[in-house]
Amino acid sequence: MESYDVIIIGSGLGGLECGYILAGHGMKVCVLERHTQLGGCLQTFQRGGVRFDTGFHYVGGLGEGQPLHRLFRYFRLLDLPWYPLDEAAFDEVAIDGKTYAFANGYERFADTLAQHFPARRGELAAYAAFLKRVGERLFDAFAPGNADELYTTSLFAQPAYDFLHRATDDPLLRQVLSGTSLKMELRADTLPLYVFAQINSAFIQSAWRLRGGGSQIAERLAQHLRAMGGEVRTRAEVTRLTEAGGRLATVEVNGEERLAARWVISDLHPALTLSLTDETKLLRNIYRKRIASLPNTCGMFTLHLRLKPDCIPYRNRNLFVHESRSDTWYDRPEDGPKCIMASYYLPETGSYAPALDLLTPMSWNQVAPWKDLPPGRRGESYVQLKTNWAEACIRLAARQIPGLRDAIEKMYTSTPLSYASYTHAVEGSAYGIRKDCTRPMYTLLTPRTPIPNLLLTGQNLNLHGILGVSVTSFFTCAEILGRETAIKGLAPSE
Repeated sequence: MESYDVIIIGSGLGGLECGYILAGHGMKVCVLERHTQLGGCLQTFQRGGVRFDTGFHYVGGLGEGQPLHRLFRYFRLLDLPWYPLDEAAFDEVAIDGKTYAFANGYERFADTLAQHFPARRGELAAYAAFLKRVGERLFDAFAPGNADELYTTSLFAQPAYDFLHRATDDPLLRQVLSGTSLKMELRADTLPLYVFAQINSAFIQSAWRLRGGGSQIAERLAQHLRAMGGEVRTRAEVTRLTEAGGRLATVEVNGEERLAARWVISDLHPALTLSLTDETKLLRNIYRKRIASLPNTCGMFTLHLRLKPDCIPYRNRNLFVHESRSDTWYDRPEDGPKCIMASYYLPETGSYAPALDLLTPMSWNQVAPWKDLPPGRRGESYVQLKTNWAEACIRLAARQIPGLRDAIEKMYTSTPLSYASYTHAVEGSAYGIRKDCTRPMYTLLTPRTPIPNLLLTGQNLNLHGILGVSVTSFFTCAEILGRETAIKGLAPSE
């Protein structure tokens, strides 16, 4: 039986980064991926000569001296073909036919919006200054004694919705400030202020696309991991975790092969992870039920558009279009899209976009009736649902993108069912387990589990997204290596 220091279940960003960190410290590591392609939501697919992203669209804070730059320098990812978005307007919010630009740099961000809200200049400056303070403290949790505080800090226990109402009493300005936040689930009753502030702060620092797709991140991490002696296997589904002597002893692969490990790290949803374990006294039923009962965030409907040549000019920004001037903070709609994000694909040559993604939140309830049917065999009613949502997304996007409808050559759709099938996301969740500001200690998970050598990583623990998952990877590895050893080499940028 082959034996490893660490076996990692799942090759999403968190799994690959944990493998990289541990292999870099001389440990024998094996990453197991059930699908043919690595990367989880970093996967790409090709249609008609165009490469589309599954879930990756842009990152924030990658500029020199910024937090993602520090992390990606450690993981040797800075030499990928990153492309900065327009500093004067990396995002644009459209409401009632009027657009509002989000600019890079905290002061510039506030000054740009103050052109539309001159009476709110002071409020905008205070808002931007608050985001700056949160962003600057991202790595504080690595300080001695601060790791546990991350899960109890008051910003995780404060609702972002209430903060915005304290920041300004202008309802339109609140909608604008929330208008680019399809990067998270905008639930007024649960979203923690820390999640809202940290994610928005990173993008205000700087915003970047990746020419050629997010799968390059996964491929590069796997390449580095293998060069350090680690293994990365595809078509290797973990089917069972077996205990012996109060610890996990073996990992069953594809129902037949058995591997031994001193440590097991799971990049899967915690409920899926626990479903792989045998009945054991180490996992009390109350713990299993708690994890299984944690609600998941909404999923995403994505319309991938292959465009006719030389029809839609490439725009070096993202566009967020809202159906009406109303509160952005709503429970996820059951009656179709109310807002969309339009993300352009970089052209290889010329100035026209080869493709465009339109994204909008979609609840699992919308697609649950077909959850037990395989892809391609879900029937006409499922096809009609996707057709209706696609049409609604195009209608919203066409308000700000002239000629869009006539420029579409081919369209492809994905729903939360698609993500559940291809990325193993429970209920097709886009942001993992829902973090609840009213129950932070209940919904924010640590890497540790009741099984001493079983650890968790990934977006389900505390902060989702590229930045959040990358930070969480170090927390997970610190449980094996110790904090000081785990973060060795993660020095601030010069």
